[in-house]
Amino acid sequence: MDSHSHEQPRLIDRFGRHVTYVRLSVTDRCDFRCVYCMSEEMSFLPRAQLLTLEEMALLGRAFTELGVTKIRITGGEPLVRKNVIWLFQALGSLPGLKELTLTTNGSQLQRYATALRQAGVRRINVSLDSLDPDRFRAITRVGSLDKVLAGIAAAQAAGFDKIKINTVAMKNRNDDEILDLVQFVVERGMDISFIEEMPLGLITEHDRAETYMSSDEVRARIASRFELVPSNVSTGGPARYWLIPGTATKVGFISPHSHNFCDACNRVRVTTEGRLLLCLGQEHSMDLKRVLRAHPGDLERLKQAIVAAMELKPKGHDFKLNEKPILFRHMSVTGG
Repeated sequence: MDSHSHEQPRLIDRFGRHVTYVRLSVTDRCDFRCVYCMSEEMSFLPRAQLLTLEEMALLGRAFTELGVTKIRITGGEPLVRKNVIWLFQALGSLPGLKELTLTTNGSQLQRYATALRQAGVRRINVSLDSLDPDRFRAITRVGSLDKVLAGIAAAQAAGFDKIKINTVAMKNRNDDEILDLVQFVVERGMDISFIEEMPLGLITEHDRAETYMSSDEVRARIASRFELVPSNVSTGGPARYWLIPGTATKVGFISPHSHNFCDACNRVRVTTEGRLLLCLGQEHSMDLKRVLRAHPGDLERLKQAIVAAMELKPKGHDFKLNEKPILFRHMSVTGG
Protein backbone atom coordinates (compact mmCIF):
# COMPACT_ATOMS: atom_id res chain seq x y z
CA MET A 1 0.00 0.00 0.00
CA ASP A 2 1.22 3.49 -0.81
CA SER A 3 1.97 5.13 2.52
CA HIS A 4 0.41 8.37 1.28
CA SER A 5 -2.92 6.75 0.42
CA HIS A 6 -5.77 8.15 2.48
CA GLU A 7 -8.34 5.69 1.14
CA GLN A 8 -7.06 3.01 3.52
CA PRO A 9 -6.54 4.62 6.94
CA ARG A 10 -4.23 2.69 9.19
CA LEU A 11 -5.01 3.96 12.66
CA ILE A 12 -7.95 1.77 13.69
CA ASP A 13 -8.15 0.64 17.32
CA ARG A 14 -9.51 -2.63 18.76
CA PHE A 15 -13.00 -1.11 18.96
CA GLY A 16 -13.09 -0.08 15.30
CA ARG A 17 -12.58 3.61 16.04
CA HIS A 18 -10.61 5.49 13.42
CA VAL A 19 -8.02 7.89 14.84
CA THR A 20 -7.81 10.99 12.63
CA TYR A 21 -7.01 13.67 15.21
CA VAL A 22 -3.81 14.18 17.21
CA ARG A 23 -3.26 16.67 20.01
CA LEU A 24 0.42 17.50 20.33
CA SER A 25 1.66 19.19 23.51
CA VAL A 26 4.73 21.28 22.74
CA THR A 27 5.56 22.42 26.28
CA ASP A 28 4.50 21.87 29.89
CA ARG A 29 5.39 25.48 30.69
CA CYS A 30 2.86 28.27 30.85
CA ASP A 31 2.79 31.96 31.66
CA PHE A 32 -0.44 31.45 33.65
CA ARG A 33 -1.08 29.25 36.70
CA CYS A 34 -4.80 28.48 36.37
CA VAL A 35 -6.18 27.02 39.57
CA TYR A 36 -7.79 23.94 37.97
CA CYS A 37 -4.73 23.10 35.84
CA MET A 38 -1.60 23.77 37.87
CA SER A 39 -0.36 24.04 41.40
CA GLU A 40 1.01 27.46 42.30
CA GLU A 41 4.56 26.14 42.56
CA MET A 42 4.99 23.87 39.56
CA SER A 43 8.20 22.06 38.74
CA PHE A 44 8.69 21.76 35.00
CA LEU A 45 10.42 19.09 33.00
CA PRO A 46 14.13 19.52 32.20
CA ARG A 47 14.39 20.67 28.60
CA ALA A 48 16.36 17.60 27.51
CA GLN A 49 13.32 15.47 28.37
CA LEU A 50 11.10 17.38 25.95
CA LEU A 51 10.77 16.44 22.31
CA THR A 52 12.65 18.81 20.02
CA LEU A 53 10.62 20.78 17.48
CA GLU A 54 12.25 18.67 14.74
CA GLU A 55 11.09 15.48 16.45
CA MET A 56 7.59 16.92 16.69
CA ALA A 57 7.62 17.79 12.99
CA LEU A 58 8.64 14.21 12.14
CA LEU A 59 5.83 12.91 14.36
CA GLY A 60 3.37 15.14 12.51
CA ARG A 61 4.56 13.70 9.23
CA ALA A 62 4.25 10.11 10.52
CA PHE A 63 0.70 10.70 11.76
CA THR A 64 -0.48 12.36 8.55
CA GLU A 65 0.97 9.53 6.46
CA LEU A 66 -1.13 7.20 8.64
CA GLY A 67 -4.32 9.08 7.78
CA VAL A 68 -4.47 11.73 10.53
CA THR A 69 -6.13 14.84 9.08
CA LYS A 70 -6.19 17.16 12.12
CA ILE A 71 -3.41 18.21 14.48
CA ARG A 72 -4.02 20.52 17.42
CA ILE A 73 -1.03 22.12 19.13
CA THR A 74 -1.45 22.44 22.90
CA GLY A 75 0.69 23.03 25.99
CA GLY A 76 1.09 24.30 28.72
CA GLU A 77 0.91 27.48 26.70
CA PRO A 78 2.23 26.50 23.25
CA LEU A 79 3.27 30.02 22.28
CA VAL A 80 5.84 30.25 25.09
CA ARG A 81 7.88 27.48 23.43
CA LYS A 82 10.90 29.03 21.73
CA ASN A 83 10.71 29.03 17.91
CA VAL A 84 7.32 27.30 17.95
CA ILE A 85 6.26 29.17 14.80
CA TRP A 86 8.82 27.03 12.92
CA LEU A 87 6.84 23.95 13.96
CA PHE A 88 3.55 25.47 12.77
CA GLN A 89 5.19 26.21 9.43
CA ALA A 90 6.57 22.65 9.14
CA LEU A 91 3.21 21.05 10.02
CA GLY A 92 1.21 23.51 7.94
CA SER A 93 2.92 22.29 4.76
CA LEU A 94 2.23 18.56 5.34
CA PRO A 95 0.28 16.91 2.53
CA GLY A 96 -2.87 15.21 3.79
CA LEU A 97 -3.27 17.49 6.82
CA LYS A 98 -6.63 19.22 6.49
CA GLU A 99 -6.56 21.14 9.72
CA LEU A 100 -3.84 22.58 11.95
CA THR A 101 -5.24 24.24 15.06
CA LEU A 102 -4.08 25.67 18.33
CA THR A 103 -5.36 26.00 21.89
CA THR A 104 -3.87 29.03 23.64
CA ASN A 105 -4.47 31.24 26.67
CA GLY A 106 -4.28 34.25 24.34
CA SER A 107 -1.44 35.99 26.18
CA GLN A 108 0.94 35.83 23.19
CA LEU A 109 -1.57 36.28 20.36
CA GLN A 110 -0.75 39.94 19.84
CA ARG A 111 2.76 38.86 18.86
CA TYR A 112 1.98 35.71 16.93
CA ALA A 113 -1.52 35.85 15.42
CA THR A 114 -0.38 36.95 11.95
CA ALA A 115 2.50 34.43 11.80
CA LEU A 116 0.16 31.62 12.86
CA ARG A 117 -2.35 32.53 10.18
CA GLN A 118 0.41 32.65 7.56
CA ALA A 119 1.67 29.21 8.68
CA GLY A 120 -1.69 27.70 7.77
CA VAL A 121 -3.63 27.82 11.05
CA ARG A 122 -7.24 28.62 10.16
CA ARG A 123 -9.01 28.14 13.51
CA ILE A 124 -7.85 28.76 17.06
CA ASN A 125 -9.27 28.14 20.51
CA VAL A 126 -8.64 30.66 23.28
CA SER A 127 -9.17 29.65 26.90
CA LEU A 128 -11.09 32.35 28.78
CA ASP A 129 -12.92 31.76 32.05
CA SER A 130 -13.84 35.29 33.07
CA LEU A 131 -14.38 38.77 31.63
CA ASP A 132 -13.80 40.40 35.02
CA PRO A 133 -10.15 41.53 35.39
CA ASP A 134 -9.88 40.78 39.14
CA ARG A 135 -11.56 37.42 38.84
CA PHE A 136 -9.49 36.59 35.76
CA ARG A 137 -6.37 37.20 37.81
CA ALA A 138 -7.72 35.08 40.67
CA ILE A 139 -8.40 32.12 38.36
CA THR A 140 -5.14 32.42 36.40
CA ARG A 141 -3.15 33.67 39.44
CA VAL A 142 -0.92 35.81 37.19
CA GLY A 143 -2.80 36.56 33.96
CA SER A 144 -3.79 39.94 32.54
CA LEU A 145 -7.28 40.04 31.01
CA ASP A 146 -6.41 43.14 28.96
CA LYS A 147 -3.55 41.28 27.29
CA VAL A 148 -5.80 38.34 26.40
CA LEU A 149 -8.58 40.58 25.04
CA ALA A 150 -5.99 42.41 22.93
CA GLY A 151 -4.76 39.01 21.72
CA ILE A 152 -8.28 37.98 20.71
CA ALA A 153 -8.69 41.28 18.83
CA ALA A 154 -5.34 40.66 17.07
CA ALA A 155 -6.52 37.19 16.09
CA GLN A 156 -9.72 38.65 14.64
CA ALA A 157 -7.65 41.15 12.66
CA ALA A 158 -5.37 38.34 11.37
CA GLY A 159 -8.34 36.77 9.60
CA PHE A 160 -8.75 33.29 11.10
CA ASP A 161 -11.79 31.42 9.74
CA LYS A 162 -13.06 30.93 13.28
CA ILE A 163 -12.04 31.82 16.80
CA LYS A 164 -13.54 29.77 19.61
CA ILE A 165 -13.52 30.59 23.31
CA ASN A 166 -13.09 27.65 25.72
CA THR A 167 -14.56 28.19 29.19
CA VAL A 168 -14.36 25.82 32.14
CA ALA A 169 -17.70 26.36 33.89
CA MET A 170 -17.32 26.35 37.68
CA LYS A 171 -20.00 26.87 40.30
CA ASN A 172 -19.30 29.77 42.63
CA ARG A 173 -16.29 30.69 40.51
CA ASN A 174 -17.61 31.96 37.18
CA ASP A 175 -21.12 30.55 36.67
CA ASP A 176 -22.57 34.06 37.04
CA GLU A 177 -20.64 35.06 33.88
CA ILE A 178 -21.97 32.37 31.54
CA LEU A 179 -24.47 34.71 29.86
CA ASP A 180 -21.90 37.53 29.59
CA LEU A 181 -19.43 35.17 27.90
CA VAL A 182 -22.06 34.04 25.38
CA GLN A 183 -22.94 37.69 24.70
CA PHE A 184 -19.22 38.42 24.22
CA VAL A 185 -18.84 35.79 21.47
CA VAL A 186 -22.17 36.63 19.79
CA GLU A 187 -21.06 40.26 19.42
CA ARG A 188 -17.81 39.14 17.77
CA GLY A 189 -19.10 36.31 15.57
CA MET A 190 -17.05 33.76 17.52
CA ASP A 191 -17.93 30.33 18.98
CA ILE A 192 -17.74 29.15 22.58
CA SER A 193 -17.42 25.77 24.27
CA PHE A 194 -18.21 25.17 27.92
CA ILE A 195 -16.14 22.40 29.46
CA GLU A 196 -16.91 20.27 32.49
CA GLU A 197 -13.85 20.24 34.71
CA MET A 198 -11.67 17.13 34.53
CA PRO A 199 -10.05 15.64 37.65
CA LEU A 200 -6.42 15.55 36.57
CA GLY A 201 -3.60 16.13 39.04
CA LEU A 202 -3.98 16.81 42.75
CA ILE A 203 -4.63 20.49 43.39
CA THR A 204 -4.93 21.43 47.03
CA GLU A 205 -6.66 24.81 47.00
CA HIS A 206 -9.46 23.89 44.62
CA ASP A 207 -12.30 21.49 45.49
CA ARG A 208 -13.57 20.08 42.23
CA ALA A 209 -16.69 18.43 43.62
CA GLU A 210 -17.73 21.83 45.00
CA THR A 211 -17.20 23.70 41.74
CA TYR A 212 -18.44 21.02 39.31
CA MET A 213 -21.17 22.19 36.98
CA SER A 214 -22.74 19.87 34.41
CA SER A 215 -23.18 20.83 30.76
CA ASP A 216 -26.96 20.51 31.18
CA GLU A 217 -26.91 23.12 33.94
CA VAL A 218 -24.84 25.48 31.79
CA ARG A 219 -27.13 24.96 28.81
CA ALA A 220 -30.22 25.72 30.90
CA ARG A 221 -28.58 28.94 32.10
CA ILE A 222 -27.84 30.01 28.50
CA ALA A 223 -31.35 29.08 27.33
CA SER A 224 -32.78 31.62 29.81
CA ARG A 225 -31.56 34.39 27.47
CA PHE A 226 -30.60 32.84 24.12
CA GLU A 227 -32.47 30.46 21.86
CA LEU A 228 -30.45 27.26 21.36
CA VAL A 229 -31.07 24.93 18.42
CA PRO A 230 -29.33 21.52 18.39
CA SER A 231 -26.76 21.16 15.62
CA ASN A 232 -25.16 18.11 14.05
CA VAL A 233 -22.02 20.12 13.28
CA SER A 234 -18.81 18.45 14.39
CA THR A 235 -15.30 19.90 14.42
CA GLY A 236 -13.76 16.48 14.92
CA GLY A 237 -13.49 16.72 18.70
CA PRO A 238 -15.70 15.81 21.66
CA ALA A 239 -17.95 18.90 21.70
CA ARG A 240 -21.69 18.74 20.94
CA TYR A 241 -22.87 22.00 19.38
CA TRP A 242 -25.98 24.18 19.51
CA LEU A 243 -26.70 27.16 17.26
CA ILE A 244 -28.02 30.56 18.30
CA PRO A 245 -30.41 31.54 15.46
CA GLY A 246 -29.70 34.89 13.85
CA THR A 247 -26.02 34.83 14.90
CA ALA A 248 -22.78 33.31 13.58
CA THR A 249 -22.20 31.64 16.97
CA LYS A 250 -22.11 27.96 17.87
CA VAL A 251 -22.20 26.97 21.54
CA GLY A 252 -20.44 23.71 22.33
CA PHE A 253 -20.50 21.50 25.40
CA ILE A 254 -17.67 19.14 26.33
CA SER A 255 -19.00 16.75 28.94
CA PRO A 256 -16.59 14.04 30.09
CA HIS A 257 -18.70 13.36 33.19
CA SER A 258 -22.32 13.80 32.25
CA HIS A 259 -22.29 12.75 28.59
CA ASN A 260 -19.37 10.39 28.13
CA PHE A 261 -18.08 10.68 24.54
CA CYS A 262 -15.73 7.70 24.45
CA ASP A 263 -17.65 5.61 21.89
CA ALA A 264 -16.79 8.00 19.09
CA CYS A 265 -13.30 8.93 20.32
CA ASN A 266 -11.13 9.65 17.29
CA ARG A 267 -8.15 11.22 19.03
CA VAL A 268 -4.85 10.52 20.70
CA ARG A 269 -2.41 12.85 22.44
CA VAL A 270 1.32 13.19 22.46
CA THR A 271 2.67 14.64 25.69
CA THR A 272 5.49 17.12 25.73
CA GLU A 273 7.85 14.25 26.68
CA GLY A 274 6.81 12.24 23.65
CA ARG A 275 4.46 9.75 25.28
CA LEU A 276 1.59 8.77 23.03
CA LEU A 277 -1.47 8.84 25.31
CA LEU A 278 -4.27 6.71 23.96
CA CYS A 279 -6.81 8.18 26.40
CA LEU A 280 -6.89 11.38 28.45
CA GLY A 281 -8.33 9.60 31.47
CA GLN A 282 -6.18 6.47 31.52
CA GLU A 283 -2.48 5.79 31.64
CA HIS A 284 -2.34 3.66 28.48
CA SER A 285 0.62 5.08 26.61
CA MET A 286 3.62 4.38 24.43
CA ASP A 287 7.01 6.07 24.60
CA LEU A 288 7.55 7.54 21.14
CA LYS A 289 10.55 9.59 22.29
CA ARG A 290 12.45 6.35 22.85
CA VAL A 291 11.73 5.34 19.25
CA LEU A 292 12.64 8.79 17.92
CA ARG A 293 15.98 8.86 19.76
CA ALA A 294 16.95 5.22 19.21
CA HIS A 295 16.30 5.56 15.46
CA PRO A 296 16.67 9.26 14.55
CA GLY A 297 14.86 10.21 11.37
CA ASP A 298 13.48 6.68 10.80
CA LEU A 299 9.95 7.52 9.68
CA GLU A 300 8.88 3.93 8.98
CA ARG A 301 9.88 2.69 12.42
CA LEU A 302 8.02 5.59 14.00
CA LYS A 303 4.90 4.76 12.00
CA GLN A 304 5.12 1.09 13.03
CA ALA A 305 5.26 2.12 16.70
CA ILE A 306 2.20 4.36 16.31
CA VAL A 307 0.22 1.62 14.54
CA ALA A 308 1.18 -0.89 17.27
CA ALA A 309 0.02 1.55 19.96
CA MET A 310 -3.57 1.41 18.64
CA GLU A 311 -3.87 -1.92 20.46
CA LEU A 312 -3.51 -0.02 23.75
CA LYS A 313 -6.39 2.42 23.25
CA PRO A 314 -8.95 1.67 25.99
CA LYS A 315 -12.69 1.68 25.51
CA GLY A 316 -13.18 4.74 27.70
CA HIS A 317 -12.04 6.96 30.52
CA ASP A 318 -13.06 6.64 34.13
CA PHE A 319 -13.44 10.06 35.73
CA LYS A 320 -15.00 10.17 39.19
CA LEU A 321 -15.42 13.52 40.87
CA ASN A 322 -15.50 12.50 44.50
CA GLU A 323 -12.46 10.26 44.50
CA LYS A 324 -8.86 11.31 44.56
CA PRO A 325 -7.61 11.50 40.99
CA ILE A 326 -6.14 8.26 39.75
CA LEU A 327 -3.89 10.31 37.53
CA PHE A 328 -1.14 12.48 38.91
CA ARG A 329 -0.54 14.12 35.54
CA HIS A 330 -1.43 17.80 35.51
CA MET A 331 -3.26 19.12 32.45
CA SER A 332 -0.21 21.27 31.67
CA VAL A 333 1.84 18.16 30.83
CA THR A 334 -0.97 16.38 29.03
CA GLY A 335 -1.99 19.22 26.79
CA GLY A 336 -5.33 20.84 27.51
